[in-house]
Amino acid sequence: MAWWRQARFGMFIHWGLYSIPAGTWDDRTDHGEWIRDSAQIPVATYERFQPQWNPVKFDAEKWATMAAKAGMKYLVLTSKHHDGFCLFDSKQTDWDVMNTPSHRDVCKELAAACKRHGIAFCTYYSIMDWRHPDYLPRRPWERATRPEAGADFARFERFLHAQVTEVIEQYHPAVMWFDGEWENTWTHERGVALFDLCRRLAPGMIVNNRVDVHRGGMGGFSDAQEAKGDFATPEQEIPAIGVPGVDWESCMTMNRHWGWNAADTDWKTSKELVQNLIDIAGKGGNYLLNVGPRADGTFPDQAVERLREIGRWMDENGESIHGTTASVFDKTPWGRCTVRAGDKVSTLYLHVFADGDNVVPLPLPGLANKVRSVRVLGGRGHCSPMPKSGEREKPDYLLTMTRPDPIATVVAVEIEGRPDVTRTPKVVAESELFVHHIDVKVEQPSPNVVTTFTVDGSAPIASSPRANSIIRIEDSCLLRTASFRDGELATAVVVRPFRKVDPSPAVEPVATRPGLHLLRRDGVDWQTIPDDRAGFAPATPDTTATVTLPKAIGEHVALRMQGFLDAPDDDLYRFALTSDDGSKLWIDGELVVDNDGLHSTAEKRGERALGKGLHPIEVVWFNRTGDVALSLGWARAGAAFEPVPAAALRH
Repeated sequence: MAWWRQARFGMFIHWGLYSIPAGTWDDRTDHGEWIRDSAQIPVATYERFQPQWNPVKFDAEKWATMAAKAGMKYLVLTSKHHDGFCLFDSKQTDWDVMNTPSHRDVCKELAAACKRHGIAFCTYYSIMDWRHPDYLPRRPWERATRPEAGADFARFERFLHAQVTEVIEQYHPAVMWFDGEWENTWTHERGVALFDLCRRLAPGMIVNNRVDVHRGGMGGFSDAQEAKGDFATPEQEIPAIGVPGVDWESCMTMNRHWGWNAADTDWKTSKELVQNLIDIAGKGGNYLLNVGPRADGTFPDQAVERLREIGRWMDENGESIHGTTASVFDKTPWGRCTVRAGDKVSTLYLHVFADGDNVVPLPLPGLANKVRSVRVLGGRGHCSPMPKSGEREKPDYLLTMTRPDPIATVVAVEIEGRPDVTRTPKVVAESELFVHHIDVKVEQPSPNVVTTFTVDGSAPIASSPRANSIIRIEDSCLLRTASFRDGELATAVVVRPFRKVDPSPAVEPVATRPGLHLLRRDGVDWQTIPDDRAGFAPATPDTTATVTLPKAIGEHVALRMQGFLDAPDDDLYRFALTSDDGSKLWIDGELVVDNDGLHSTAEKRGERALGKGLHPIEVVWFNRTGDVALSLGWARAGAAFEPVPAAALRH
């Protein structure tokens, strides 16, 4: 992983037959690389694109040159997307570029060009394959005309392994970037077998986490110990605080589509793209920025312009991205920080996002190292120490910019030794609400500091009570905590409110039957649960003992579960709703957990103070396509989550 961690910045390329219609089919212009599915194009009709594939302007050298000049260190090409069409010479199928008028091996040409420019060539490969006769499941809309009878997924898996072997042995990718693993035919066991194949064929090749089924939603993270894959893959998002201790890569588009869509004019600015790169690097991740080439083999003009502007910024500031690690500060109000750490000398790169401000204060909260030097990259200004504050000289600086960079001005702060920063203490609590009392813990990972707290409204000082053990709170208050080094305040004061609440009253004990009333609605094509929850009919069976799914639930279906929750005591109850796709939980008519939307298995949590007795409860769940999951857990104050038992559900 060493080269990948050094790289920080790569190019994603989505190119294939879907580039030919350019996002338009019939009267819709919002399609992308999923056009065969989203426009419901039959296989025979889609196959007509193959003889049209003739990208006469494709120039691998130009592609690699643009990536290199933008400061990108690796490139990931869609060797095969969900439509099954291959951009490489495959002996397993004629559904590839070698059976087109072009007759050019795109992977081969681009791999060679990347090597000439010092870029690591990598390949995307979709496990899903909409054309292969043995791939299952079929698209729901084509099952009547393209039945599943006779399809053999085990035979498809052998085909898949043979193609992956071709890609690895012919093009030697530095990364195998899998996708399309979320359908119910792909299993953990199949993922392990494919991962093992990659390791056997190329022990040094990196494999992403989408080889397995434990991705954990679009965020790309999984707690499953058995999950395979070398790095996580959040998509179209940047994790709020990064993922310490985990290798991860955010893949994102320049506009709204991965594949070429001629009607998509919603392009991100160069400033936004570079600041995304800075944000991701400052959180310890990699940025995989996508380009969707036109059918003729050229990059869209808007993409070319942005790559050029990104390259201009990287020419001056690339040292602040390549080979750096995550910020050592908890908060940086002036922008983002990256770090190049060494045993004797380290450099902190301060990326200042300042619009129109020529003078910007740069506090470095908690930094204990001696500063050796400060310089502004690109000669865009100078930094001077801030004035002393009281008895103690703070390691804070004042940046004066003579030529502010419109994207981000970078200040390199060289310090002695590895960064020594007193982290802001973290208050850990189940909730900010409680009925009887709540136990709170204050965490401070930095050594050689003293952390104190107050609950009486005063600011904590070095002699305030130590936050070394559990703090029990029995009345509403503001908890304040801070850390001190050598008796001096070393961190910001953290303030956390806690509020004692009265539980909502129970209803009259009118429900006598066990379980919840179950209703069903078929034919739904939801992306989210509508506000109007009508159209449901009694299901078979018409009750469910717990919040779980009946067997063989199917696709394009929604369930509604109604009844009462029996709270054993007055208390604050936390709820965990897990589902695939979307779900919502209401208690006493109030929305408690919102896990809505199209996603793979994911958990969302909420809480409500309940009085002893019965409370109206409703759960709505839907599945559009693919895997299904639904469960509801609860936890009382100080206890672990467990499934809501059948004994607590009535109707």
